[in-house]
Amino acid sequence: MSGQEREQVPRDDFGFEPSLLQLGFWLQNSRYTFITPTPITHQRVNDRAGDEPGTTLRDAFGWNRPFAPGLLPLTQEKQLLAHRLLEHQQGRLKSTVRWSTLNNLLLAHSAFPTVQEDSVFFGPDTYRFAQSIERHLRSNHSVIKRAVDIGCGTGAGAMLIAQAHPQAKVIAVDINLKALMFTRINAELAGLNNLICRTSNVLNELEGRFDLIVANPPYMKDSKQRAYRHGGDALGADLSVRIVHESVERLSVGGSLVLYTGVAIVDGQDPFLAAVAQKLQDPSLVWRYRELDPDVFGEELLEAGYEHVERIAAVELIVTRRV
Repeated sequence: MSGQEREQVPRDDFGFEPSLLQLGFWLQNSRYTFITPTPITHQRVNDRAGDEPGTTLRDAFGWNRPFAPGLLPLTQEKQLLAHRLLEHQQGRLKSTVRWSTLNNLLLAHSAFPTVQEDSVFFGPDTYRFAQSIERHLRSNHSVIKRAVDIGCGTGAGAMLIAQAHPQAKVIAVDINLKALMFTRINAELAGLNNLICRTSNVLNELEGRFDLIVANPPYMKDSKQRAYRHGGDALGADLSVRIVHESVERLSVGGSLVLYTGVAIVDGQDPFLAAVAQKLQDPSLVWRYRELDPDVFGEELLEAGYEHVERIAAVELIVTRRV
């Protein structure tokens, strides 16, 4: 039995919520758009509004502010309350999810602030990750029949690949069932029939090789070790290092890994690159590495464990198995 045949199994709902999908279609029809900033920017902008209720769809579902009843059609409002997608808050309503736009895609993700263990994050890193994937797809002309997005979150990476290569089978994997639920909703909204969701710890639960592997893993050293932020105790680099080591072994000939991550730079040195350097010396591999942004999430330097870190850089690693 081929790997492709083996994966043709009924899709798990992962807590699929039809009313959330209906809200997404309604927002699409309303031409809703929202570009999600960093959490600190999000908080600062919300603080400007003070206690004023939100009055627009962007207030309600982007900035995630409480809003007065009546912004939505009454029947929809009741349905969302019944399914806990809205909640009452001191005489107002508040959405328990957020919606962001990426190109022509609409993506549901966790409400602000993302404090729960199973939160699904979307923000500037997602946009940079998307740009890395899009650049690779434009410049690489290898045939993509099978691709995977590791730690898919909202499914943004998997969706971009599925859009660009409708003939490919694209697998979105995560250990977080809420992420897989959001990904399935988001893929349905985009009409992507070539994307499937699977639970997997990196690639452990998948078989076979891939023509494209993409990943945007968490890369912070989070004191609470929340899965959506914590990349490991080695200043957040552990998971990214693991993804490199395991993914390059699963690349097909001509296949590529596109990894977007963050690196805590100490005394001018890059510990992530040092940790994967030996693996990248494999003569069957060719790779390119660069900083995309030299300084992201600077507020994290105030957190415990970052006392000797001088900056956190957003980086891109592309590894290709030679033909």
